[in-house]
Amino acid sequence: MATGDYVARPFEGLPGEPDWVALKELVPAATATVRTTAEHGARDVLVVTALPSQWHALHRTDGQVLLALQTVGGSGDASRDLATALLKALDAKPGTAVENIGLPTAGPRLQDTLDLQLPFEVTVHSSFEFWLDPGTERTDEITRAMDDASSGIVDTTRLTCVDAAYWTRIGAKEFLRWAQCADEQVVLDALARLHGARTSAVDDGRFLGYFRSCGLVVPVWELARGTEADDVEPALATFAPRFAAALADTSPLDANARRARAGLVARQVTLR
Repeated sequence: MATGDYVARPFEGLPGEPDWVALKELVPAATATVRTTAEHGARDVLVVTALPSQWHALHRTDGQVLLALQTVGGSGDASRDLATALLKALDAKPGTAVENIGLPTAGPRLQDTLDLQLPFEVTVHSSFEFWLDPGTERTDEITRAMDDASSGIVDTTRLTCVDAAYWTRIGAKEFLRWAQCADEQVVLDALARLHGARTSAVDDGRFLGYFRSCGLVVPVWELARGTEADDVEPALATFAPRFAAALADTSPLDANARRARAGLVARQVTLR
């Protein structure tokens, strides 16, 4: 693949593709452990949402390598950009940050450098403590820096009843965002069927529309004021089979669904 070729769905083929997208675009502070292939040392790597100063990666002094998703690449393929940063970090001396990857040339992607048999298990955090070596002395300066960095984190919880669904509180409102791995047109048809039939709500939540990011659709619901993550779990578990049935429905859209679909497309937001 040429360096400048654009890849609309860069994480396709990785375990947990919707969670990769969520951590890159929606979740403020989270981690997941992956492992490189034997060719690249069979090293455990901590995938993180973000690092200080928008570093691409960090080889901590304790030997742990961190790879940040919320960075800006240049090749048109986020997977290639991330693989470039990862390989640079693996080769770097402990205590070194990968601050710039330049314009990656043709080379391996994450799909070529990671063990694809391991699950992508996400842990959401309320601070950026994972940036630091466990043995780092917490001076007043470090504490202030960590507090400043963590102050912008919005409350976020990964739900357990389905994959890649996240509850979040932004200001005084709560939202549900659920990344989907099915084809975009299939997801849009399913959402349109439900919305046209007035069955798109999750409990008392209001279906708002969707984001498009890294080739995936992320539907968004505004939840009833004060809804906690534990509150939405049973409601989402009840909604999920209804959504699955809509995804599996291949019959033509009726008039209501077609109108609903046109409205959804008109107000969708593309993040990346």
